[in-house]
Amino acid sequence: MKRNFNEWLKTFKSSICDYGYYVDFEKVYVNIENIKVELNILNSLIGSKNIERDFDKLINDYPQVLKCIPILLAVRGREIYSIDGDGEYLFNFNKSNKISSYK
Repeated sequence: MKRNFNEWLKTFKSSICDYGYYVDFEKVYVNIENIKVELNILNSLIGSKNIERDFDKLINDYPQVLKCIPILLAVRGREIYSIDGDGEYLFNFNKSNKISSYK
């Protein structure tokens, strides 16, 4: 019996990966459990009329929310280097003090 290779190849899927291939959801659930209070505090910024001012106040009042920022940005490290029109910044999320700026 001869097989038609092209017909057989058409039955293949482009990928066998489901969402679990890319994301370890069990680990996500455990990690979220550890920061859910801080995430809820950050949720208070939704709808803010002046988010920058409110974010600064929130960090001053609840510095523990800083540990959520790298997770929300999907960054593994605790330091994030950034450049904008005002200069260069190294955000260190291990410390609860103000973010450092260097030029």
